[in-house]
Amino acid sequence: MSEQPLLIFDGRCGFCKIWIEYWKQLTIGVEYAPSQEVAPLYPQIPQEKFAESVQLVMPEGEVLSGARAVFTTLTFAPGLAWLLWIYDHTPGFAACSEASYRMIAAHRSFFYHVTRLTFGKPVRRLAYARTEWLFLRLLAVIYGIAFGSLGVQITGLVGEHGILPAGRYLDAVKSSFGASGYWITPTIFWLMHSDAMLRAACLAGVAISAVLFFGYAERASLACLYILYLSLGNVGQDFLGFQWDSLLLETGFLAVFLGNSRTVVYLFRWLLFRLMFLSGAVKLTSHDPVWRDLTALSFHYLTQPIPTPVAWYMYQFPLDFQRLSTGFVFLVELVVPFLFFAPRLWRLVGAGAALSLQVLIFLTGNYTFFNLLTMSLCLFLLDDHVLARLPLKARAAHTRPALAAAAAALILVVSGSELWMMFLASAPEPNALVRALEPFQIVNTYGLFATMTTTRPEIIVQGSNDGETWVDYPFRYKPNDLSSPLHWVAPYQPRLDWQMWFAALSSYQATPWFSNFMLRLLEGSPDVLRLLARNPFPGSPPKYVRAELFDYSFTDLATRRTTGELWKRAPRGFYFPIVSLRGAQAGILLEDQKTGFHAVVGDAIPHHARSAAGDGVAEVHHLAGVQLPIGVDGPESAVAVVQQMAGDFPARGIVEAKR
Repeated sequence: MSEQPLLIFDGRCGFCKIWIEYWKQLTIGVEYAPSQEVAPLYPQIPQEKFAESVQLVMPEGEVLSGARAVFTTLTFAPGLAWLLWIYDHTPGFAACSEASYRMIAAHRSFFYHVTRLTFGKPVRRLAYARTEWLFLRLLAVIYGIAFGSLGVQITGLVGEHGILPAGRYLDAVKSSFGASGYWITPTIFWLMHSDAMLRAACLAGVAISAVLFFGYAERASLACLYILYLSLGNVGQDFLGFQWDSLLLETGFLAVFLGNSRTVVYLFRWLLFRLMFLSGAVKLTSHDPVWRDLTALSFHYLTQPIPTPVAWYMYQFPLDFQRLSTGFVFLVELVVPFLFFAPRLWRLVGAGAALSLQVLIFLTGNYTFFNLLTMSLCLFLLDDHVLARLPLKARAAHTRPALAAAAAALILVVSGSELWMMFLASAPEPNALVRALEPFQIVNTYGLFATMTTTRPEIIVQGSNDGETWVDYPFRYKPNDLSSPLHWVAPYQPRLDWQMWFAALSSYQATPWFSNFMLRLLEGSPDVLRLLARNPFPGSPPKYVRAELFDYSFTDLATRRTTGELWKRAPRGFYFPIVSLRGAQAGILLEDQKTGFHAVVGDAIPHHARSAAGDGVAEVHHLAGVQLPIGVDGPESAVAVVQQMAGDFPARGIVEAKR
């Protein structure tokens, strides 16, 4: 009698041999033998039983068979003892398991081929130590890119003399919410929010990313990177409210729990599933006609924020090709995500499809680090065997099962609540847990381009010293004149250029940061001017600024060959009226009149982006196609202008965004 459990199987059954070899990889302290070799040693087991099912002989002589034998064998595999507990304690589970076992045993040849088509041959024990190591290296690079690209823009965006100063935003949060503002807007910049502190945070993020890349203090580095990026995101207001910012925070938070834990691997797959599936689902639930008639991509290459050179060529393809491409997008976003939880070979197919879509998006559009981050998440659809030929290290860190289970419970409860509100709730209202965790962005909802823009309005900002001769302010990457080239920008994100795209989709009254931007141009703020391609008024700021609106579209191949121009445009009127600042201290308006305002830009802003606040500015009534010169001497003059031209302008306090 063996001192260890002995599992006896049919050695002539190919299906049995595949799974026995797999169980050998999983279990500790179990012996395996074919019935053809050991059956004579166990005369108490009838010969026909060996052909019907596996037989598990326990050291004390007890013989188990069928599904019970399988689940008992797997109790010797670390982490799988719970299967036998369910078998013993869940009503009906044992009967269903035994019936399923008998059905499979009676059709072993069929299920042998199913196994080969789903799990492969041999069925391998999945390991992720090398996968985790590679993922963390990529995540370190992405964090470094995010912090580095933000560091060269941060003072122009939210610095003391930037478009939406972080200090005044935090003051407005504190005055509106009191002590609860610290929870609503968690950030280290409550301690200090000077320009030097903002730059130091970005520099620290780059440095810690390097520490993570080289494999030192990984958990501590991941925690610090998450805190730093969350802090910058919560004072970045409109400029750091993009879905990839939220995705990086959720990914970074989840990465803290990595450590040879299959639970955490499945959480990453769940994150990737939500990202992909929701991106497809919102396209249908928005009832946007161009998504539903499969013509969306015939507009997308033109109307996306910053097209690449490839986008111009993709735009020239015929409508049938664009419809086929749109259908492919729906296939990958709505069907393929379910393969992320399928058996190994099908999951690899899902990974290939998801990676293909991301590569195509990367080639045709500048979406910062989004594509790189999404492709990195696809690593968790692979395993160490797929990556075996690469010179990767095996990560030795381990996460306690209780900690992984707690993280899984939290993420599944919150994400489940959000999905319920999106698809099933008649009156969506976040529960207390969802509201409490929203500021930390550890679980988010996603969905890029729920509605497809079909035209491309562009804002051209101009300055003048005499009100007659106007000079354009050129931006670095968004279209300017008709010969403006298309750029490869990603993974860098020019955040002002991106927000100019959103601003053009609405009025400047609905985009309050734009008025701040115009006033900073009148002041000649060096930090803001560095965000542009060049300063057309290097000596001193202009006396007047305005903004015109044009409809841009791509030229065709013949026009490009003839003129070299990529763009053509038609005027739509004035986006922002002529404004001037008079008086030696033009900045007094920004100092004295503080108004909080809510971000209302498009679908790249996640639902939990609460508010965007900055210096209050005078808003005036806008009449399309009419220039209305306005002089502003100070806050009193600004208020008088507002009352005269727009009626009684209500002050808008900072409020949490409604879903």
